[in-house]
Amino acid sequence: MKEFQEIFLRYHALLQAAVYGSAVLLILIGLYAVLMKKHLVKIVIGLSIIESGVNLLFVAVGYISNHTAPIFSPGYEHAADKMVDPVPQALVLTAIVIGFATTALALSLVIRLYRHHKTANIEQLKSLRW
Repeated sequence: MKEFQEIFLRYHALLQAAVYGSAVLLILIGLYAVLMKKHLVKIVIGLSIIESGVNLLFVAVGYISNHTAPIFSPGYEHAADKMVDPVPQALVLTAIVIGFATTALALSLVIRLYRHHKTANIEQLKSLRW
């Protein structure tokens, strides 16, 4: 256990940069899918990837180094100053549930559009305007 802590402390800045970089990379990949793809399912997947990146970024920002999870257990009743704030974690959990619901709704709308127009391509759907 002591070896793990030494390795973690040595590479803490690198790990933190990797988490932030991964979050930004997910957001950029999702943004690329939303802006450049023409198929509606790919656009919905891009929105879901953006949401995952934002959630990861929010959890990473809410993390405090050398603090524990916000769980009160025997012997740690007075250790609230050494615990991470649980609000960002709760907000991300809520955002995951809301994101799942909006993704399901968006995919159901894409299915209805496909059944009605026999296409899910944006360019073809734009030409169907009256």
